[in-house]
Amino acid sequence: MKRLQRAVLVLALTSSASVFSFDGDLELGIFQLNRGEFKAAIAEFEPLLAEQYAPAQYQMAMIHLNGWGVKKDPQKAFELLTLAAAQNYPDALFSLSVMYSEGEVVDKDLKTAFVLMEKAANKNLASAQFNLGVMYADGIGVNKNSKRAVTWYKKAARQNYALAQFNLALMYFEGRGVKKDLNMSYVWNYIAAKSGYKPAEKSRDMDEHKLSIEDIKTGRERAESLHEQILEQIDLRAKKASQASY
Repeated sequence: MKRLQRAVLVLALTSSASVFSFDGDLELGIFQLNRGEFKAAIAEFEPLLAEQYAPAQYQMAMIHLNGWGVKKDPQKAFELLTLAAAQNYPDALFSLSVMYSEGEVVDKDLKTAFVLMEKAANKNLASAQFNLGVMYADGIGVNKNSKRAVTWYKKAARQNYALAQFNLALMYFEGRGVKKDLNMSYVWNYIAAKSGYKPAEKSRDMDEHKLSIEDIKTGRERAESLHEQILEQIDLRAKKASQASY
């Protein structure tokens, strides 16, 4: 049986904001963090914390949460995420939402988790758009609403977020929040598989067994075209973001 993929915590070591001129260097700090030079990374982030710079607060939260070069301190991570989320930093909003969903570091509060995830999704964070779709689909912190789930899956899917593409395919397969359409289920499973999500390969093959040869051919052509459009849009947004940072 096909099943929706659930929301997960994504600990991204990237920054969704441009770097301002402070004593520390955010990009250098992230570079050091990714190569395991935790002390050097912290040295770059600390001056930025003094400036209450949200991206640095987020990165330091991940350091304390995972114990990278320091003793694990989930409570300190929560405090830093709260500060960054108050500035509407998307990654912090996302991670803080997951903390409220899990209820391990802070008391479980699904309504607050939903509000935070919605804010992150509205900041165009694909992982948050996907998670918001799951929340609507499963009624997590909000009333179930399959149509809204589809809307958010589509937003994330068009950012080439494979889990959203897979869940969107299932919504079409089952006719949840959208008219049942095996052809569109095949298209999105095909794209999700192409994006590297292995479970989508099985679902794509299951769809193929129920489609005609002509439908399969048409579906593949549509999927390839749509996938190319998605990649072009991602490349365009990346170029615009790069230009804006100068």
